[in-house]
Amino acid sequence: MVNPRLAAILVAFATLLQAQRPPEDLLAASDRIKAEAFRTHGAYRDLASLCDGIGHRLAGSPELDRAIGWAQARMKAAGLENVHTEPVMVPHWVRGAERAEMTAPRVQPLHILGLGGSVGTPAGGVTADVVVVGSFAELDRLGDAVRGKIVLYDVPYAGYGPTVAYRFSGASRAAKWGAVAALVRSVGPVSLDTPHTGLMAYDPAQPKIPTASVTLEAATQMRRMQAAGLPIRVHLEMGAQTLPDVPSANVVGELPGTERPDEVILLSGHLDSWDVGQGAQDDGAGCVISLEAARLIHALGLKPRRTIRVVFFVNEENGVRGGNAYLAAHRAELPSFIAAAESDSGSEKALGFSLDLRKATPEARAAALAKLQAFGPLLERLGAGRLVPGGSGEDVGPVVAEGVPGLGMNHAATHYFDIHHTEADTLDKVDENDLAQNAAILGTLAYALAQSDVTFR
Repeated sequence: MVNPRLAAILVAFATLLQAQRPPEDLLAASDRIKAEAFRTHGAYRDLASLCDGIGHRLAGSPELDRAIGWAQARMKAAGLENVHTEPVMVPHWVRGAERAEMTAPRVQPLHILGLGGSVGTPAGGVTADVVVVGSFAELDRLGDAVRGKIVLYDVPYAGYGPTVAYRFSGASRAAKWGAVAALVRSVGPVSLDTPHTGLMAYDPAQPKIPTASVTLEAATQMRRMQAAGLPIRVHLEMGAQTLPDVPSANVVGELPGTERPDEVILLSGHLDSWDVGQGAQDDGAGCVISLEAARLIHALGLKPRRTIRVVFFVNEENGVRGGNAYLAAHRAELPSFIAAAESDSGSEKALGFSLDLRKATPEARAAALAKLQAFGPLLERLGAGRLVPGGSGEDVGPVVAEGVPGLGMNHAATHYFDIHHTEADTLDKVDENDLAQNAAILGTLAYALAQSDVTFR
């Protein structure tokens, strides 16, 4: 428990700092960064090149290989130094051909997306009656009644965290009771008859059964049919398979610090995406925002005292191998990391940052948050002054777990989960002005941290 007196002092300290006007040199630098971001729209240019020139980029795919080459070229063009790749072995799941249809009470095609990591169906597919459940508890009450059937989880969206459990472990929970396949209502607030994919995992103690997402429209329709006493039968074909791991790489570039080059401020996103859409929001946007933040600092001739390092991670979507490999390769220098920032919640305007300290006492966390909030007046001018405790990101998670302070870039994400992991995650949903603003926000904070003596540990 935080000492009440200390907490009061820290709050008063943070309030005092927020009331102070930022130094004139940082104000001027921030204004220049923003002006240059909107003059050039470099982030949108890069995102268009990635999305339209390469498209989606699942781990193990030739598209991701092309994107790694693209990323190195873009980092060099942005003026970053020490541009290189760092090897990562990644899983290689292939979707294959897939289709489904309802065969009773009437024939009706179903839009599906196999879940990442799923096995395929036997040759000729699976045809079985469907049992609709709204929770794991309802499934367990039915028990053996689902044997030989397809279980459909029709679980309304109640936020990504609570709902994604059905996508992740629904297949094994159904297989425990003898189900032959599992379908999951897409994890999102809307679907417009467009299914959402994502990662699943098998319990090694249970048989592996094929699993796919269906649309909100199809899931609720089958729920209504079941309530009306209508028989529901579905035919499912999936050609999914998991091949041996393949080599891939994180991409790294940096602006070396002029005075404290060993002290690192890391900016990041993940280069991989699911194998549908263009991966614009998840997470092409995070990559180009991070790169553009560094490009703007370099283009304006600003000289950071500390090193600003940009990392494009691979395999966030189905394994976080990139984040784990980065930890293994850089463990020795972690004590000198000032912060590891990640943008992975879309392209809408950033509202601020969350500070993620996992190896710190409550008192140390409160003191660190007060230090971050001292940058509030500078960021508030850009509409991003909400500086709070919270998470950082999956890719930086491994280093954050080892004590590196994490910074999560918190975007408005008003419509992020509407198109998350779907064919609709395409460039047309991205506003170029939002990208420019976000690059200015991240560039401002990165430069301010680089010029400061602040540490969050």
